[in-house]
Amino acid sequence: MSLLARPAVASFAARTMQHALALAARRRSGPGSRAAWLERLPEFPRDTRELTIPTSVAPAPAVVHVPDSPEGVLPPVHVNFHGGGFVLPGAEMDDALCRCLAAQAGVAVVNVEYAVAPQHPFPAPPRQAYEIVRWVAEHGAEQGWDGSRLTVGGQSAGGALAAAVARQAFEEGGPSIALQVLHYPPLDLATNARDKRAAIAKPMLRPWLGDIFDSAYVPDPRRRSDRLISPAGAADSTDLTGIAPALVITAAYDLLRAEGTRYAERLDKAGALVEHHDVPKVDHGYDLNDAEAARPVYALIADHVRRATEAKAGADE
Repeated sequence: MSLLARPAVASFAARTMQHALALAARRRSGPGSRAAWLERLPEFPRDTRELTIPTSVAPAPAVVHVPDSPEGVLPPVHVNFHGGGFVLPGAEMDDALCRCLAAQAGVAVVNVEYAVAPQHPFPAPPRQAYEIVRWVAEHGAEQGWDGSRLTVGGQSAGGALAAAVARQAFEEGGPSIALQVLHYPPLDLATNARDKRAAIAKPMLRPWLGDIFDSAYVPDPRRRSDRLISPAGAADSTDLTGIAPALVITAAYDLLRAEGTRYAERLDKAGALVEHHDVPKVDHGYDLNDAEAARPVYALIADHVRRATEAKAGADE
C-alpha cells in the first residue's frame, strides 16, 4: 500500500486539495476561478436561480439553469453532478455544460453541489444524490419543471453518482429516469488505480491521485466492490434489465476508459445502452480546458437528453 492510500494520509491530502481549490475559486480571474468557469462557452446564455435541496445527509445547494420555455409549459428537468474524485466541490465547473443543455435540450438543469469525502465518505454521496433526484422528481410543479420527464448525468465522479442514482431508482421502484448520462465516469474502484492502463504514458489521472480519491471516499478497500461504487467490477453481476437507458461517453486516452467501456457493454446486454461514444484523442476532463472538443460532445448530450424527454412525453400521452 502506498503512503497516499492510507486513509488518514488520503484524508489530509484531500482536505488540502479542497483548501487550494477554494482559494483558486475566490480569485477574480485565472484558472480555477469561479469567473473563469462562468465565462466558458459564452454563446450559451445564463439564466439561473439558487435552490437548496433537503436530504438526510446534508442540505444540497444547487443552481437551477432555466430554459426559454413557452409560458405555462413546464420543461423537463436534468440533474447534473460535477466531477472531482468524490472529494472536490465545484459545481460551477459544469456551468457551461448546464447552459448548453438548457439552451439546446430545453430542459431545466439542476446543477448540484453534493456532499464530498472525506467529510462525507461512502455511502453518503450516492445516497444523497438519489434523495436529490427523488426530490427533484417529486417537487417539479412547485419548482417550475416537469418532474415526470427527468434525466440525470455527471462528469467523472459525478457520472459515477449518476450511475448510482439510476441503480437505486432501479432497485427502489423510482423515480422514473428517461436517461442517465455517464461522462468519463470511474466505475471500478475495486481495481487499484495502479493496475489500470491508459493509452498514453502520462494520463491526467495518475495512480497517486487515484490513491487519494479512492481512499478518502472509501477508506476500507473491502467495500469498493459495492454495486454503487463499482458497477463495472467483477463482483457485480446483477441483471440490469429495466434500468434507465444510458449514454456512456469515454475519452480515448483516459485511465478510466476500460471500465467505462465494460459498463457500456454490460448495459448493452441489458438492453439499456442508447449509445457509447468514445471521444478520440482526448484525456480525462478534456472538456474543461478544450472548448472546441467540448462543444460537439455537449451537443451530443443535449440531443440525447432532448430526445429522451420528448419520448417520455409521447409515452405518457
